[in-house]
Amino acid sequence: MPTGPGRYDQECAALRERCKARAALVMVLGGELGDGFSVQAPLSVQLQLPALLRRMADDIERTIQSGGHRGSGH
Repeated sequence: MPTGPGRYDQECAALRERCKARAALVMVLGGELGDGFSVQAPLSVQLQLPALLRRMADDIERTIQSGGHRGSGH
């Protein structure tokens, strides 16, 4: 995982704080600053991210293959 602030770090921080969350992950496609992502999470959560993202990808693939659609997210 890249080190240092992500392209959308300010937005990620604002979301994490607004949600009173321990961690946040923001991915932006086609944004004003281009594609990018930012993660704000303690190391214990960062270590779990690869497995979480794999499960999410599997879920997205199953949804697409079954003809389902998720408009604004899960």
